Amino acid sequence: MGQATLAADKKRARRQNALIVFEDESGVSLLPSVRATWAPRGHTPVLRHRFNWKRLSLAGALAYEPDGRDAHLVFQLRPGAYNDATLIEFLDDLNELEQRQVVLIWDGLPSHHSARMRDWIASQRDWLQIEPLPGYAHDINPIEQVWGSLKSKELRNLCPDTLDEVADVAKDGLNRIGSDASLCFAFLRHSGLRL
Repeated sequence: MGQATLAADKKRARRQNALIVFEDESGVSLLPSVRATWAPRGHTPVLRHRFNWKRLSLAGALAYEPDGRDAHLVFQLRPGAYNDATLIEFLDDLNELEQRQVVLIWDGLPSHHSARMRDWIASQRDWLQIEPLPGYAHDINPIEQVWGSLKSKELRNLCPDTLDEVADVAKDGLNRIGSDASLCFAFLRHSGLRL
């Protein structure tokens, strides 16, 4: 996404009082997100887990007011993977929650370009405008920082027995991030973007 394109999108969003929303999906499993930690000298920390690959998928939308006065996070957790049908449900929930014009910026996931998704987007033109990120540009999507923060704080070295435990911890972490507008703006700055 060139700076000229982004500048035009920001101006359009301000004119329409549209939220600027970065969306992405991620996943976690019962395997721990291994991170460095401390232990007494001579006692190597050991993580004990069951090597279970059960997976929980996360969808998140980092929403910024066009004038930069506020930011928040909308998220959803579900077992299994996201596809075009479940992403449409997530975006419908976003519309019901926000009830505003939205400029949605997302990556090139195949589900974002399926025939079903294209048809649905065409039927939502009254509130939704889509802007794609360039290929292989995860570093300029601020929601990637959300996933990194969650996995390096709340999910760090977590060895749960059930997906429900993972879901509870992930919700707590996502609520922490979503309630801290200054952190959400830090993620935007880290990606090299400004409103």
